[in-house]
Amino acid sequence: MPLLIQNKRLDCITSTAELFEKYPHLQENARKFRSMPPVYVDPKDLLYIQQREFAATTPADNSVSVIGSEDATTCHLVVLRHTGSGAVCLAHCDGSSTWSEVPLLVKAVMSLSDISKEGRLELHLAGGFNDELKISAKLSHDILTAFQKMKEDIHLETCCITEMNDIVVDDGTHRPIVYGISVNVRTGKVFRPTFTYKGPAKELRSARTFNKGQMANTYDSSRGLVQIGPCKWSENLITDSGYWLPQDDDTILKTLSTSPKAEPPNFVPDLRATFQFILDHPDCDKLFPGGQPQFYQRTASGDWKSAV
Repeated sequence: MPLLIQNKRLDCITSTAELFEKYPHLQENARKFRSMPPVYVDPKDLLYIQQREFAATTPADNSVSVIGSEDATTCHLVVLRHTGSGAVCLAHCDGSSTWSEVPLLVKAVMSLSDISKEGRLELHLAGGFNDELKISAKLSHDILTAFQKMKEDIHLETCCITEMNDIVVDDGTHRPIVYGISVNVRTGKVFRPTFTYKGPAKELRSARTFNKGQMANTYDSSRGLVQIGPCKWSENLITDSGYWLPQDDDTILKTLSTSPKAEPPNFVPDLRATFQFILDHPDCDKLFPGGQPQFYQRTASGDWKSAV
């Protein structure tokens, strides 16, 4: 079965504008979601997901209470949850490989669910805006279409994307209203978050994003471990990092962002930190001895520490 809205099959759509016109309750749900005040997420409860990452877990997880992500401009944030098992997945999609990523998310949730139990798959989407290049609109359409092609029944509940996530500020610039999303693993509540922590291994995970590979599953819920890599930098990436690091903020913003007028304030500082990390660690073999991933586990105090 394809994507369902109010228990009815979603017909083929050509745009999100058509979707919202046909299903006005999705507009109302989006307005309610974007009007929520952001909720601070304690790092001791959080599993943070970076761009082109996903993670899935269940309410039985003693290491993670909340999965969350933010800093999405043209990117889209996806939450998929099975209401019976409580298994939930969150992904930060940038459009690099939508058609192969959506099946990964469905598989991640279904693999953690007892399909004999009652319940259904529910989908929540946030992100994108009316950007000049129409990147958001294309990604919105691709994600919806990819979910439509899945054999499982998937119920679209929240759809705060593209035009329903757009605001025009005083200078006429379009920006997203919602930059982030979180889900409470135990209750299934989806909400707008704010974070002070985006680790562990923030710069390493950010650097991995430059490798145009498959979206990374960044969490082993069976062991409660964040898992990273192994990965490698190309010589071009190392050279480019050395070139970009000394450039002024405005040049970096205008050249390296898909939506320079809409980026959050941390965009350039985070990029600089990533470039510096790559230059400081040009040999990835030293980051991943023996070709093994880096693992991080939750400590008794709630922090993530390297698991050797």
